[in-house]
Parts: sequence; C-alpha cells; structure tokens
Amino acid sequence: MKAPIRICTAGPADAGIISRIVERSIKVGCAADHRNDPKVVAAWTHNKTVEHVQPWLADPRLYLSLALLDDKPIGVAMAAVSGKVAFCYVLPEWFRRGAGQALIHGLEAWLLERGFSQTRLNSTRTGEDFFQHLGFRQCAQTFSIAGLTAIPMEKSLTLPS
Repeated sequence: MKAPIRICTAGPADAGIISRIVERSIKVGCAADHRNDPKVVAAWTHNKTVEHVQPWLADPRLYLSLALLDDKPIGVAMAAVSGKVAFCYVLPEWFRRGAGQALIHGLEAWLLERGFSQTRLNSTRTGEDFFQHLGFRQCAQTFSIAGLTAIPMEKSLTLPS
C-alpha cells in the first residue's frame, strides 16, 4: 500500500530543500516552457535561491507548505495573504501522483480560513492543464514575462462538503 502524501507548514530549516525542489521542478519539469534556454531558466530561477526563500519563510504574509511522502519532501507551494497562489512545484519524478493537488488543496484551505472566496494565480503552459483539472479557469489574456508565457487563472473557493 502506498503511503499517503502529507502536507505540512514549511519552517526556516526547510529553505534549502524548498530551493532545490523549485529549481529541479523548473529545470526538468518545465522544460517545455523554457525550451532549455539558459537565459530563460536563469531569469526564472534567480530569485529561488536559499537566500531568497529564507525571508519568505519569515514573512507572516506568506504561507509555504511542503508535500511529504514518507517524511521526504517532494513538493512545495506558496500563497499570500492577498489571496493569490504564488507557486506550486513538485519534483518531476512525482508529477501526476497527487502531490500538487494536495498542495493546492492545502493552500485553498489556508485561504478559506482567511476569508477568501476566490484565488488567482499565473500558470505556465506546463501547469495549465493541471490547474484546469483543479477548477481554475483563465481569467485574462496571457502575457510574457522573462521569456515565459503566463496564463492568469482564477478559482472560486468553497468549503469542502
């Protein structure tokens, strides 16, 4: 029997693993978005270092969570008190196994607890189908940022039944 994925709040000691998960997810899992262009990869990852992650973990306006499988971190997600999902990254070898879905559901619960009835995010082309599967819909025109296509998406939040 496969162990369940557990979601927990990230802490200061998790900055290194968060940085590594995000970088690997971008470099390997999002290759269709950046087309292995070193400049695009560098632009996307330059602010995902341990030094950048540490202040996020200390910022009370942000919520970072980890997806754990057998106590091993396999994914990370972040939301803000503004109601926006900032990101959701999973190690490529764990794509399509429920970690991303569990992370997003955890962020949605966190946002609902803070009174939000809707959330927004910017997806890449790689993530678009995933977010649509979770109920997100495109809400504005796509735009380009750092050599990537961003797709603005939104979702109404409801309490689980």
